[in-house]
Order: sequence, then C-alpha cells, then structure tokens
Amino acid sequence: MANLGFIGLGVMGGNMVARLLEKGHAVTGYNRTRSKAQWLVDRGMQWAASPRAVAQKVDVTFTMVTNATALAAVTDGPDGLLGGLSTGKFHIDMSTVSPDVSRALAAKVREKGADMVDAPVSGSVITLQQGKLSVMVGGSKETFERLKPLLQDIGPKVTHVGDNGVALSMKIAVNLQLAVQMMAFSEGVLLAEKSGIPREVAVEVMVHSAIASPMIQYRGPFVLKQPDEAWFDVEHDAERHAIGNGFGTKIERSPSHHCRQQ
Repeated sequence: MANLGFIGLGVMGGNMVARLLEKGHAVTGYNRTRSKAQWLVDRGMQWAASPRAVAQKVDVTFTMVTNATALAAVTDGPDGLLGGLSTGKFHIDMSTVSPDVSRALAAKVREKGADMVDAPVSGSVITLQQGKLSVMVGGSKETFERLKPLLQDIGPKVTHVGDNGVALSMKIAVNLQLAVQMMAFSEGVLLAEKSGIPREVAVEVMVHSAIASPMIQYRGPFVLKQPDEAWFDVEHDAERHAIGNGFGTKIERSPSHHCRQQ
C-alpha cells in the first residue's frame, strides 16, 4: 500500500482515486470544489485543505486538472504543491498541457529535490472504469520504473515514451487522430441517414465494421443518446487542439525538422 495524494477530482481524477482506493492505497485528496469530492471521502479518501498540504503528507502526488492555468493554480504560490515537496518525493502530472509547460514544471519539482513524470492518458471514464485505460509516461527511466506499479493500478497499459514532455507530445498526436476519427464517423452517419438508412441502423453497422476503433465503439452510440453528464468541456477540447496546433508549428520551425526534410 502506498501513501498517495491526488489533486483534481473531476470525472477522470475522481474515478482514478476510486480505483486507487480499491487497490488498497491510502489517498489524500484536494479539489477546488470540495462537494464534488464527498463521494470519495465517503469511500475512505482523506481530505486536505490545500495542494501544499497534500504534498506534505504523502510520498507521491498526482495532479489531473483541465489546463496550464489550472495546473499553475495548484502548483505555485504559498498553498501550491511545490511548497510541500521535498527530497525523495514524486509528482505525477496527468493533465494535458503543452510539453514546454510540463518540462518547466519538472524543473521546479527537481529544485525541491523531488522528481516528476508527465503521464497523460488515452481513454475515457468508461475505459477507466473498465480497467482499460492507457497511460503514456515522460520522465527518467529510473523514476518511471519506480512509479509504474502505481500507474498500472489506474490503467493496465503503461508505456514509457521518453524524457519529460515527450508523453504529452504523444498525447497530442493521439488527440489529433481522435478528432479526425470522430468527424469522419459523424459524416458517415449523416451520409447514411440522408440516404434513407435509419440512424440506429447506420450506427449499429459502423460500430461493428472495420472502422470501429475502441473510441468509435464507445463514443459512436452517443449520436443516438448523449450521456447524462458531459464527459468533457468543448472549450477545453478547443484548448487542447490549440496546444496541438502550436506544437505542430513549433516542430515545423525547428532546425531538426528542416534537416530531416533535406
């Protein structure tokens, strides 16, 4: 059993904590809106008054927040988790931010004598609950090996892809493909429907066809019935695509990119 902290208890973060509790870990949590975390407290999670208090109390602190602004809000300042880190502790950031933001945060963490990995995920609340989430990890190989068992308690597929920030580059590449797949699926459903095929029939055929990736299989049926609670904010999705666009532009302008083209 590990002594863990978790900051950011939204839909994904909260369900990750639930899995960690089920695995027998001690978890101390913090969320900006405490009421959203009550169901986890009822399951045995300990509550802390601030991100700093979380990091001071535990050995490994997870963060799972919406964007770079939210990440800075829980890491920096007198109540930020950086103030609670010390030698031998670890920070696992599962937020989707730009690689540069993540690398800058990792440098601050190391100044405290701690270490950090970025560990964005691929999947949804359904794949998380089913134990099918995929985790990409950026950071030192040694730290990855130490933290891998904890990440495997969240999702069974945990892959080290390189140094700090590289996992977020991989996440950007995955997000790009998800958007393209869902747009193509929606256009296909619309074409079938306008051809006189009932939407239900079109969806049934497509989610059992050659184009049915795991994402299409669980998100495709949403064109028939939306979930009761939104899984993701459209504005946050736009932010993530903006990160991808900015990252792509940066790569195109890099000297190494032009060398490869030549």
